[in-house]
Amino acid sequence: MLNQNAMHNLSPENLSVIMSFKFEKLIVWQKSVDLSAEVHELTRTFPKEELFILTSQTKRAADSVSLNIAEGSTGQSNPEFKKFLGYSLRSSIEVVGCLYLGRRRGLINQPDFDKIYKQCEEILVMINALRNSL
Repeated sequence: MLNQNAMHNLSPENLSVIMSFKFEKLIVWQKSVDLSAEVHELTRTFPKEELFILTSQTKRAADSVSLNIAEGSTGQSNPEFKKFLGYSLRSSIEVVGCLYLGRRRGLINQPDFDKIYKQCEEILVMINALRNSL
C-alpha cells in the first residue's frame, strides 16, 4: 500500500493504473460503453413523441449493460458477479427488442439496425464467456 506522499509523487498516468476499477479492464465493459454511445446517437434522431417511450427505454437498456457489469465486478463474489452479468445480458437483449420496435415504427433504418444488432450479439457472446469463466 502506498502512503500519501508516495501517491502524491506519482504521475497522473501511473496513479490511474493504481486506482483503476476492475471493470475498466474488461473488454466487454468497454464495448458496452461504445454500445451506449451508439444508441444515444441513434435515439437523438427519434421524434419528440418517443422521448419518454422508446427513446428512454432504449437508452436505459443500453446504459444498463455497462452499468451492471461495473456494479457486479467490484467487491462482489463470483456468484454475485454472475447475477449482475445476467442482468447485463438481459439488458442487451432488451436493446435488440427496442431495435425491432424502432424499425417497425420507421425510426431506425436497416444499416443502423444491423450495426447495433451486431454490437449486441458480440456483447452477448462476451458476457456469456465471462460468466462461464467465473
